[in-house]
Amino acid sequence: MSLKKARSMSGLPWIAAMAFFMQALDATILNTALPAIAQSLNRSPLAMQSAIISYTLTVAMLIPVSGWLADRFGTRKVFMTAVSLFTLGSLACALSSSLGELVVFRIIQGIGGAMMMPVARLALLRAYPRSELLPVLNFVTMPGLVGPILGPMLGGVLVTWASWHWIFLINIPIGVAGLFYARKYMPDFTTPRRKFDMSGFVLFGLSLVLFSSGMELFGEKLVASWLALTIIVCGILLMFAYIRHARRHPSPLISLPMFKTRTFSVGIAGNIASRLGTGCVPFLMPLMLQVGFGYPALIAGCMMAPTAVGSILAKSVVTQVLRRLGYRTTLVGITVFIGLMIAQFSLQSPGMTIWMLLVPLFVLGMAMSTQFTAMNTITLADLTDENASSGNSMLAVTQQLSISLGVAVSAAVLRFYEGFESANTIEQFHYTFITMGGITLVSSLVFMLLRPKDGRNLIKERHRS
Repeated sequence: MSLKKARSMSGLPWIAAMAFFMQALDATILNTALPAIAQSLNRSPLAMQSAIISYTLTVAMLIPVSGWLADRFGTRKVFMTAVSLFTLGSLACALSSSLGELVVFRIIQGIGGAMMMPVARLALLRAYPRSELLPVLNFVTMPGLVGPILGPMLGGVLVTWASWHWIFLINIPIGVAGLFYARKYMPDFTTPRRKFDMSGFVLFGLSLVLFSSGMELFGEKLVASWLALTIIVCGILLMFAYIRHARRHPSPLISLPMFKTRTFSVGIAGNIASRLGTGCVPFLMPLMLQVGFGYPALIAGCMMAPTAVGSILAKSVVTQVLRRLGYRTTLVGITVFIGLMIAQFSLQSPGMTIWMLLVPLFVLGMAMSTQFTAMNTITLADLTDENASSGNSMLAVTQQLSISLGVAVSAAVLRFYEGFESANTIEQFHYTFITMGGITLVSSLVFMLLRPKDGRNLIKERHRS
């Protein structure tokens, strides 16, 4: 490898990490700022939900297109366009003077956000041999874990000591730095041209939009439950329609044969099943600390910081753990452990000392970091160059949907226990944590479908090289 190429390769993971952090942070940072934005724009806080939904739906719908665009126009061009749209959208959001303007500019942000991370990860898949993916994806995954946890905390800090405009302005220097480094380090991979599957895009994209919006509506109790469930069912039916379409189309938007790759199928299923539990923690924990324990919003948000610290510290040992235990044992074991950690939050009470609340969050962060890195690596490791683009898009879609899924399911479970008149508020949260922990324990069975040697050759190649 030439010195110039080596330097270029060393910068690529940093670009992908930056993209992952921006996308993950922006998905959650708005939550704690909605009341302040609503007051500034003279709107009801309940009406502000459209500012969040418009972004998540745009991302969900356009992620599948990112792979085709990158294949057609080149990873560098598409990535730089995505960062530019995201950064300009952020500036426009900060300058918004009405809810309508904010929603429009959040959609522009979403167009950029939908392409940033998938295209950056696709460039990594094309640039690195499979035997070197583990440490690279391990590094890139960290900001994605930290972003959703730091989001509510940073949002609370900025609203308290600055103004809500800084929630969007903070993206601008990161975006400018991303453009500079992308121009210097991002390779411009393309593949032979293939016709765009417009029918598949409409079916698949509309399916994701309906499913995501249905889960949002169900979790946030914005409409009647039967209406939200109807929207979810329509989304699922459209997905079946897409599968039928993809079987007949010569070059579908998302290729189905890649699901015959067992590690990919198990990885996607495991992502969806296990993130139901892990996705509930950033939602339920600040809520329990505020509503149940009486903590201020800012303090409740800051108490999620140990999870982010644990995620960062764990990245140095993930490779050694996988090399020693293998993917199957690691994923089954760590998922069972995470389930028990989520369930033990039911033992917490307002009278506990602060360190007894913080230590479990720190340990959970380390466990989640290990699980996410192992899941993402085994999902992508056996894909061929021909289906890398589609597989990467599918993983990005799964991760985006899991954000809505974890919140919606945990909100529905909490709402169920609120119907128990004999249980007080804290007990309702305790029952919810036990239930979500149980769901996570069951999800570990998905990883039993892996074979003991899956991923082993990849790790051994890395060890020998």
